[in-house]
Amino acid sequence: MKTQIDHLVVMATTLGEGVQWCEETLGITPGPGGEHEKYGTHNRLFKIASPSFPLAYFEIIAINPAAVIPKRAQVPRWFDMDNAAVQKAVAQGPRLIHFVSSTDDVKAARHVLRTQGIERGQVVHASRKSSKGTLNWQITVREDGERLFDGSLPTLIQWGKPEATDPLRLHPRNSLPRSGVTLQSLSVRHPSAAKLQAAYDAIGLTGIAIEAGEANLVATLQTPKGLVQLQSLGL
Repeated sequence: MKTQIDHLVVMATTLGEGVQWCEETLGITPGPGGEHEKYGTHNRLFKIASPSFPLAYFEIIAINPAAVIPKRAQVPRWFDMDNAAVQKAVAQGPRLIHFVSSTDDVKAARHVLRTQGIERGQVVHASRKSSKGTLNWQITVREDGERLFDGSLPTLIQWGKPEATDPLRLHPRNSLPRSGVTLQSLSVRHPSAAKLQAAYDAIGLTGIAIEAGEANLVATLQTPKGLVQLQSLGL
């Protein structure tokens, strides 16, 4: 099983606030993204790939105020976006809240986590339109929308339809231009560091330093403004 960092997730109260934060903090304007109709969210994206993290991109996500979801179809939004504490913190400014890891077998990865007593969530099929065509993926989403381990256990994603012969053909890394921002490192501090490390090992996720302590997810980025560290600060 091959698993690697796919993208970082920064939540903003509105996409406009997210764009302004990105320009002020990282020194770039994020590119266009899309809408996620099922969850009533939308995003802006930019590439942060580096030799150590060749798939990596950056997602600024917000609840879409224009989204209309029929009551019968409403489900908790992914990434804890309906969580009152998360919303209150993000109201003070956009925050790194999570990351997503790409795997070549999302069902197997989900199963191996379950053997460790971790329910990562059901595998949900999702898609959105892109300039290159319809982008399809399978992603783990819990029924309660929770991230787990204060955002430090990645959501799992497998790109393309299950039968795709070239599943990464429409991966955002292939359509996003270079942004001038690259991911240098991602590290985790958490009270359950040993359990997290075992989970990472089980799904084949490497390259992320884990240590015991107060919960925090730290991404170090090389940007036009120099080295910038983004932190979840236990959110």
